[in-house]
Amino acid sequence: MKALVIEDTVTSATLICHLLEKMGLQPVHARDGQSGILEFKHNKPDLVLLDIIMPGMDGFEVARRIRQLEKDGEWTPIIFLSARTSDDDLALGISVGGDDYLVKPVSEIVLRAKVRAMQRIAQMRYSLLVLTRKLDEANRELTRLSAADGLTGIANRRCFDDTLRREWRRAVRANTPMALLVADVDHFKQFNDGYGHQLGDDCLKNVARVLESCLRRPTDLVARYGGEEFAVIMPETDAAGAALVAESLREAVAAAQMAHAFSAVAPIVTVSVGAAATLPSRSDDDGPRMLLQQADQALYRAKREGRNRVSLAPQSEAPTDTALN
Repeated sequence: MKALVIEDTVTSATLICHLLEKMGLQPVHARDGQSGILEFKHNKPDLVLLDIIMPGMDGFEVARRIRQLEKDGEWTPIIFLSARTSDDDLALGISVGGDDYLVKPVSEIVLRAKVRAMQRIAQMRYSLLVLTRKLDEANRELTRLSAADGLTGIANRRCFDDTLRREWRRAVRANTPMALLVADVDHFKQFNDGYGHQLGDDCLKNVARVLESCLRRPTDLVARYGGEEFAVIMPETDAAGAALVAESLREAVAAAQMAHAFSAVAPIVTVSVGAAATLPSRSDDDGPRMLLQQADQALYRAKREGRNRVSLAPQSEAPTDTALN
């Protein structure tokens, strides 16, 4: 443990350094404020003993500058050294960043007690800092888990809904288009009935990984929308771009060659994809829901037309509740 002693009087500094060594501390001596600040930067001491009256820069100013050098979460105990004992001096020392006040000539017993007190405070503060960091990490993990689907690990429905509303507002401010895709695993009920729920879960995990791997922009989000349905939010994307990405997703799932002997479409797992795009309007509060309904409508059309295909919704298309399994 290092202790920085900033003291211009050689006799006093020698005595204090000797006492610190007896306590098992490694003293570092600086004879004036400027060199003391340089030693503080270089040595990163665990404790500072600081004389108040020094030529040039006084101890109060040194304490101010030391506190300015510390980053958020850092704290180095500062004990002032002075023969001055007025209440005003004590109050000023505390106000500029000091933690305690030691009257010269220094008593070994008092010095030992004050150093031990500062060490205990530093240890408690460090323990609190460690605990705070652990709590922050736990909160971040809880936030991540609350936004992730428990089976596939991608974004869940709650995260999808929040992101859709947020991206809609951002698109309104930026006057940029946005697109939405809804993909459904073709004949997934038959897959589950034929292979069992364990392999059905594995199928959904694999499809989620494939879809996520196809997205290239950090702003795009793929989420498990429900059951065997997945949704993709794509900011700053028009209808043509949505159609291209939707087709790339469909092709990627087919290229994965996951066996599906119970599908009437193909002997492999395939997906049908509905795509919709729009230019969000500030006056359209119901816009996110309507965009989702348009993508759903396009998905239903893709199913009606034979599945394993992409369908793009006209922006004026009215929603329907017709669904195909």
